[in-house]
Amino acid sequence: MVGITPAEKKALITRNLQETLGDDKLTKILAERDLKIYWGTATTGKPHVAYFVPMSKIADFLKAGCEVTILFADLHAYLDNMKAPWSLLELRTQYYEQVIKAMLSAIGVPLEKLKFVKGSDYQLSKEYTLDVYKLSSVVTQHDAKKAGAEVVKQVEYPLLSGLLYPGLQALDEEYLKVDAQFGGVDQRKIFTFSEKYLPQLGYEKRIHFMNPMVPGLAGGKMSSSEEDSKIDLLDSPANVKKKLKKAFCEPGNIADNGLLSFVKHVLFSLFKEGEGFEVNREAEHGGDVTFLKYEDLEKYYAEDKTAPGKLSGAAYPPPAKVKAGAAPAAGADEDAPHRLDIRVGKVVEVARHPDADTLYVLKIDLSEAQPRTIISGLVKFVTQEELDQRLVAVLCNLKPSKMRGILSEGMVLCTSNADHTVVEPIVLPATATPGSRLSFEGFSGTPDEQLNPKKKVWEKLSADFKTNSDGLAVWKDNFLLTPEGEKLSSKLANCSIK
Repeated sequence: MVGITPAEKKALITRNLQETLGDDKLTKILAERDLKIYWGTATTGKPHVAYFVPMSKIADFLKAGCEVTILFADLHAYLDNMKAPWSLLELRTQYYEQVIKAMLSAIGVPLEKLKFVKGSDYQLSKEYTLDVYKLSSVVTQHDAKKAGAEVVKQVEYPLLSGLLYPGLQALDEEYLKVDAQFGGVDQRKIFTFSEKYLPQLGYEKRIHFMNPMVPGLAGGKMSSSEEDSKIDLLDSPANVKKKLKKAFCEPGNIADNGLLSFVKHVLFSLFKEGEGFEVNREAEHGGDVTFLKYEDLEKYYAEDKTAPGKLSGAAYPPPAKVKAGAAPAAGADEDAPHRLDIRVGKVVEVARHPDADTLYVLKIDLSEAQPRTIISGLVKFVTQEELDQRLVAVLCNLKPSKMRGILSEGMVLCTSNADHTVVEPIVLPATATPGSRLSFEGFSGTPDEQLNPKKKVWEKLSADFKTNSDGLAVWKDNFLLTPEGEKLSSKLANCSIK
């Protein structure tokens, strides 16, 4: 930006950040030259609307004359408990690149000022690998685990890959030749890890910029793995509307308000001089009002003067209606499989039904307040020992019904041959997490709260739910996937799933 002073650059770079580590170094560099910054994203779950928060900040960096590198951290994605299988790394990276470039273009960020780098392009080099070994000789297991506590998926028996993750992210700062790294405040422990250990390899300590974590629609962190907490960039208009209706937007609450945070960190950072945020009110309530400063809007909302519905409508305006004759958005079909609430469950207890010889009474952990009771007719096909502690796919939004006097709150999905002489539960990856939602490739909508038995939704959809010739679970030709993109399988190929 022509004529901008170092102080003005610093103000742009640091506005709306929660924390900056290395403020003195930032001031010194800006007095001499423009800053070099990188932002990295592990190519795991699908980017969602909260990605506009770092994108808006990247726009600030560019306005301040910074050289910005965006790292598609494909290798990091694999190391984080294999959230992205090796076979999908390249495809995930291509998806992220297209989506992020589209997001940046949508908010007017010139792409020619950005540098895009894929982690595996340099992280597999001899020099980088040698530095990984050097780092592993000085980093303690305690520090590596602590550094990744907020970022790397935590499990009872962690893989060694999760301990390597923070060190690789630290080394990225040196190999990308930047002055600073930008990320969410959940990255703080990795940033301080980097500041401690890079100098031990003879490399300089970098500056670190941290964005606050944006609350999700349900309160708490907006997460790719929690469908109801976020708006997917490819959600249909109907799904966006449904999620906004369910959004947590408590009157007067400015602390855990995803809608308000989006307005602050995205919309206000993009407004031009003289533009503001308009809230539409009825005439008896004073008529429409426009806020030129976010602080004024926050104060107004804290005093409970604007209804949540007005705020949500302005923060996430509903997409235009599809014109007659036009094709509907992907996933908008009334009888599409996104309506099925299928989750990973873990069988924690198996017992025979007291009044039915062919039925099991299962207790299944779905990461809810207590295990669900589900009745399953697997006695003839699977032993109690084989079922106990097994991961299963559970259809969770059927209407609960009594089976021989015991209420069943879902259904374990199984494959079956044509004459129903062989039946087995779908096989899930060992890394699948109980409670996580399974989705069909190409369909990102919100499941029905409960399938209406009168409309036969499950019966219609199950007609195309099967295993393909490779024994992989599909609806028509769309794979059933874990949040990490892994496919579900069965020993039975070309068989129905029910």
